[in-house]
Amino acid sequence: MGADLNSGRKWGLKLNNRDKKALLLWGIRVVMGGCFIYASLHKIIHPAEFAKIIYGYDVFPETAINLLAIWVPYIECVAGLCLVAGFFPSSALLILNGLLSGFILIIGYNLIRGHQFDCGCFSLADQSHPSSAFWLLVRDAVLLGAGAFLYKHLPGLPGLKGIIRGYETTDPGQS
Repeated sequence: MGADLNSGRKWGLKLNNRDKKALLLWGIRVVMGGCFIYASLHKIIHPAEFAKIIYGYDVFPETAINLLAIWVPYIECVAGLCLVAGFFPSSALLILNGLLSGFILIIGYNLIRGHQFDCGCFSLADQSHPSSAFWLLVRDAVLLGAGAFLYKHLPGLPGLKGIIRGYETTDPGQS
């Protein structure tokens, strides 16, 4: 028995546009959240090496480096897990998009001034070539675009987005 190409059925499964959109959003959530979970693991295991990488950015005050090296990986991991699990996804997206915006600014600033640095994104190995920094910007911009797309298309889910907008109320004349 072959597939009916017009209706999209092979095993009795047909996705309407709403289901396709939900599947796309879920896929983006898993990929984006998974990236942050994976990126955080080596930083959580080796905070001293990550602190050296943060120091190499030559942007942060020395007193903040250890705090950043300890807290940022856990924030990445928890926000990534929340995004994948669908637990306060809007809040997780705000956090991840904020982190991505910060990463883009820091990488861009170091690129403009010609400062060589190791990203420390997915490994603690040295990747300080200037062309790799450009591709870091591209990757982070793509992830930020995906995060903005998700944030726009996740209506009605609990999270900070609903708190910021305020709760929708009905007309006072209605009961």
